[in-house]
Amino acid sequence: MKVDDLLAGAREATGLADFGDDGLFGGDGWREAFARLLASLNDEARLSELGRGIVAGELANYLATRLRIVEHHRAHPEIRDRDVTPPVVIIGQARTGTTMLHDVLAQDAAHRAPLTWEVDLPLPPPRTETYLTDPRIAEVDATFELVDTFIPEFRAVHQLGARLAQECSRITGGSFVSVIFPTQYRVPGYLDWVLHDAVRDGHHAAAYVWHRRYLELLQSEHPGTRWLVKSPAHVWTLPQLVAEYPDALLVQTHRDPARVIASTASMLSHLRRLYSDDVRFAELGPEFAELILDGLERTAQARLDGTVRPAQVADVLFRDLMADPLAAARSIYDRFGWELTDEAEGRMAAFLRDNAREKWGGHDYTFADTGLDLAAVRDRTARYSEHFAVPEEVR
Repeated sequence: MKVDDLLAGAREATGLADFGDDGLFGGDGWREAFARLLASLNDEARLSELGRGIVAGELANYLATRLRIVEHHRAHPEIRDRDVTPPVVIIGQARTGTTMLHDVLAQDAAHRAPLTWEVDLPLPPPRTETYLTDPRIAEVDATFELVDTFIPEFRAVHQLGARLAQECSRITGGSFVSVIFPTQYRVPGYLDWVLHDAVRDGHHAAAYVWHRRYLELLQSEHPGTRWLVKSPAHVWTLPQLVAEYPDALLVQTHRDPARVIASTASMLSHLRRLYSDDVRFAELGPEFAELILDGLERTAQARLDGTVRPAQVADVLFRDLMADPLAAARSIYDRFGWELTDEAEGRMAAFLRDNAREKWGGHDYTFADTGLDLAAVRDRTARYSEHFAVPEEVR
């Protein structure tokens, strides 16, 4: 895969040429990010023949969507007149209940969550009158048949659906500064760059500008009271997040870091089989442990140094969330002074009943499978675990 070929293909497919290299869309740093991602894919990803075709298609879609979003913003500058109201941002690590919490809170009509279908196919902008019946819903649901065909066990690990809330990492995928890529593909060189150099060089700040442009488009014909977004990736870039959205309200979920590492490695061992016939579980724990441990340390530091103000964040333990999701939701509403109506709570309860993960089967994994040293993990996360009173699940 070559950068110039993919860029040319996106231009030809859309008939557009403006990728938004100016400050309005975060600048031209996305080009460096795209080149680094592609180099890592070519050199490190061990893609299968099927995987190479899927990846090329996914990158082409990101590029085409970027072109179309830039064109729409140029043609309709008025969509930026409506501010993105201070969003509610779920920032817990992967495998700490953030997906379920996102979908549960999204049942409240006061929350405007970006759903998978509109994130994947954002143009034309979703409209209120057809939001629940848009034909793109069925189109996106059909794409999950590929996942079910090649990795049928994945739904036991992570729920899929066009009407389910989608993560910010899919949105920032259009800036090519996103952990969506190392989640799906084995790209350790890109992962190292995105966690370190990209932070230092301002690429994540630009990615949040792109994030705002995306939300402005999605809300242009279907606004809401307040945005509800989430991504585990936010834990690495809290200074950049609060710089772009200084009044954001944050919800952080917490779980034993050792269990997070083990569960993440297990999830990725399933997901990456869609792209590669050479997925080595022994690599996944070490590959993502540093990312996870560093992210947890950054969240503790952001609290201690005042980057995140105490009043703007609610903390939820994974144990409490799993034991009683509705009680956890009520605690968040109480924390921020929101009204939880009977209708909203009823919708939340119905969602939990209708989307019980148990129907997809179990998800078995152990920390021992990661090959990591538990004592070393405990040492690295001592400050985080003590600060947030996180109970141990792994002994």
